Amino acid sequence: MNMKQIQKAAELQAAVKEAKGKGLEIGLVPTMGALHEGHLSLIERAVKENDFVVVSLFVNPIQFNNKEDLEKYPRTIDNDLRLIADLLAKGGFRASELLAFTPTVDEMYPDGEPKEVYHFGSVEEVMEGPRRPGHFSGVAVVVRRLFDLAQPTRAYFGEKDYQQIAVIRSLLEQIKYPIELVPCPIVRADDGLALSSRNMRLSPEARSIAPIINSTLEQAAEMAEFEEVDDVKEWVLDTLASFHEVNPQPNGLRFEPEYFEIVDALTLQPIADWEEAGELGAVGCIAVWLDGVRLIDIVKF
Repeated sequence: MNMKQIQKAAELQAAVKEAKGKGLEIGLVPTMGALHEGHLSLIERAVKENDFVVVSLFVNPIQFNNKEDLEKYPRTIDNDLRLIADLLAKGGFRASELLAFTPTVDEMYPDGEPKEVYHFGSVEEVMEGPRRPGHFSGVAVVVRRLFDLAQPTRAYFGEKDYQQIAVIRSLLEQIKYPIELVPCPIVRADDGLALSSRNMRLSPEARSIAPIINSTLEQAAEMAEFEEVDDVKEWVLDTLASFHEVNPQPNGLRFEPEYFEIVDALTLQPIADWEEAGELGAVGCIAVWLDGVRLIDIVKF
């Protein structure tokens, strides 16, 4: 398979126009780089299901409402390209070409900071929305631009950012693009920690206890068979918040839960009773601070 790195939007548009002219199906995998096995699973699925694949590697400044978080976000472009090349070397994929799109901020936003603002109603009024003002609009702006440039048949997103998937689904409804949204399962480390680019910012001591988040969520899923929604929520938050009291950690490490919400899997609206969940069931979404790093995860009920 041919892999090529490009930085110019015009070059991407020309390649996409040629692919469209040949009737090729296009897969898009939007990322902010700092790739890990979770990202690679999205890319692998895209090259299996499409003729032509675009992987974007772009740290989007307008979706960060915390300047320090933007500055600390890992940037590992050379390693990212190597990981993609190693994946493609396996061969046997449907796609014949992959473009790694690595634009600068000026290339993505040639007219300066975008003025457009997106609203997603109740989907963005819960969980991440109130805590990260402007985040989802910033995500929508960059994803819309990537959609315009790549004109994909399918776009691939990981379920760890569960609320983001709902936002992208709403975006597609608003702009009426005939793009298939493909949610992909979370990839976890052997110890259960959801893979994230932010994990590399954890100290070794913090990394050793971070899997407690997932194990707590797994126990919550078991509790759901005989406990009420509010009781499960309270147990998860209390278990993580008090972990350091039972298991004292070096340097005063502790879990600081920001929220844990149990919501309808489609609407993302909080439920008070398990029977309120629709046909897709319920999902528990959590954000936890550990060692100065904000980690998110989900569990399906």
